[in-house]
Amino acid sequence: MIPHSLDHLLSRQRTLMLQGPMGDFFARLAQTLRSNGQAVWKINFNGGDDLFFSGTDVLRFHQPAAYFAEWFAHLLDDLQPDTLVLFGQSRPLHAMAIPLARARGLAVFVFEEGYVRPDYVTLEQGGVNAASTLPRDAAYYRARLPETLPAPQPTHQTFGQVAKIAIRYALACRAERRTYPHYRHHREIDTVAEGLRWVRGWARKHWHHWRERKDSAFLAAPEQHKRFFLAPLQVWNDSQIVVHSRYGEMGDFIDEVLSSFSLHAPADTLLVFKHHPLDRPYSDYTASIARRAEEFGVADRVRYIHDQHLPTLLRQARGVITVNSTTGLQALFHGTPVITLGDAVYDVEDLVFDGELDDFWKNPGTVDAALFHAFRNHLVTETQLNASFYADTPGLPTYAMSSSTALSRRLEATSPIPRARPQSAA
Repeated sequence: MIPHSLDHLLSRQRTLMLQGPMGDFFARLAQTLRSNGQAVWKINFNGGDDLFFSGTDVLRFHQPAAYFAEWFAHLLDDLQPDTLVLFGQSRPLHAMAIPLARARGLAVFVFEEGYVRPDYVTLEQGGVNAASTLPRDAAYYRARLPETLPAPQPTHQTFGQVAKIAIRYALACRAERRTYPHYRHHREIDTVAEGLRWVRGWARKHWHHWRERKDSAFLAAPEQHKRFFLAPLQVWNDSQIVVHSRYGEMGDFIDEVLSSFSLHAPADTLLVFKHHPLDRPYSDYTASIARRAEEFGVADRVRYIHDQHLPTLLRQARGVITVNSTTGLQALFHGTPVITLGDAVYDVEDLVFDGELDDFWKNPGTVDAALFHAFRNHLVTETQLNASFYADTPGLPTYAMSSSTALSRRLEATSPIPRARPQSAA
């Protein structure tokens, strides 16, 4: 099963791709689109992009960011695409490109990490997360017939694979700095520092696995059932935090949750913060959580964990407090109430807690299972592609369109627009 959003993308004819995730996912996607008869172009912004996506239809932007809007507008006039595809709608150059594309009538398709984890990535037309066009009206989902969806095939993504891709990407960016002298990544990507961070992340993974070996049994014990609240942390520079929340950083979220917990949570409850696995190389809140918990007088009731089995935690928890993490969706799947403190795609009336955090501790309520499953089914069928950006892509089709049909569609799509001028930009 492929999502309706991919069906819509496959119906287009002339696709321009901006920056994708690290790795070769966009190269695989381009192959699928071309196999379906589309003309596809790709803009590369750095050596890492070049490493994973090459070919005659690659256009390279070498100029300072201040020149991008004009350069991109000329490119749209020359190529006349009907579709824009990108990963990360809040990246600075993407934020410039999207309104220019929409003003010319292009359909904009945005990839992001999966709303449903694991084994899915998100593809939406128009925007993702807070910019999603999915309905937020409970009545819309209550009116939908229930259906049983097939389980996704495993993508076999591992931490090691992601680390290797990140290091290769950083090395390629460094090697091509003279080719792209003005490129600035949305986060620091110095080669040596990036490699050391991922080595540090690997070491932290094993250290915390050993240090927290007793926590798994403790939190999974019957005595802890519905006794603790879980607060999943998100990646420190995630646009979900930077753009779609009121928090400047995760430390602000941690402080607010600790303060409210200390004042309003029942005295016999615990608070468990869980670190995001992809943030291991960059952040560790051990000292700050311990210090702030002590200051709020709840040090004996607060835990900070890293590599525990998430489904077990979600089934055991009394409630989940999140900014807008997809862990909230997993919690609802397990019947655990959720409160969101930022803009979330699943912030649907009657689905998540509608009230203040201070009240959530006392009475988090229950989950409307029928409403959740109707929402989740719609979410998957509309936006979730069975794939990994960094591993296998079982849900990405390879079309068996006849060669004559594909050729005729491509000739129709590519003629007679020139592509020479953008190549000469320096």
